[in-house]
Amino acid sequence: MVEVTVTPQSSLADRPVQIRVRGLSPSQLVTLRAWLKDEQGECFQSRAFFRADGAGEVDPGLHAALGGSYSGVWPMGLFWFLQPDTLFRRLVKRDVAGSPFRVRLEVFDGLSLGTDPREQPLGSCEAERWYVGPGVQRVPIREGRVRGALFLPP
Repeated sequence: MVEVTVTPQSSLADRPVQIRVRGLSPSQLVTLRAWLKDEQGECFQSRAFFRADGAGEVDPGLHAALGGSYSGVWPMGLFWFLQPDTLFRRLVKRDVAGSPFRVRLEVFDGLSLGTDPREQPLGSCEAERWYVGPGVQRVPIREGRVRGALFLPP
């Protein structure tokens, strides 16, 4: 059974996480895909191709991506290289305090380029990426022509 894990599963968006895939065959070629839907329902995704090590594991922090959205060793590459399905869209979080981005991580056998909904992943998990920490208070600022928000720690 293939297992995909993100540690920690819930974190602030600027904090690194560790992605691991276990349970693969040694030297198996796989595609790791990350995707999310923004607040308007727009899909953003990235993918990277990896060859499992001798223990049947993939760790993007140790193993180089062979291609896809990026190549080389980028521990956070699947998050940093998220691209919109629709051209000229930007990944922007409007409701920073109310909800996280939920990033779905999936692993597919071989080189997977399509987004065929019938293609079943070997394994998957979900990571929450928060933009405001627990207990942080958001205070809107409106003074003359100045607009903004003040974020106060707990």
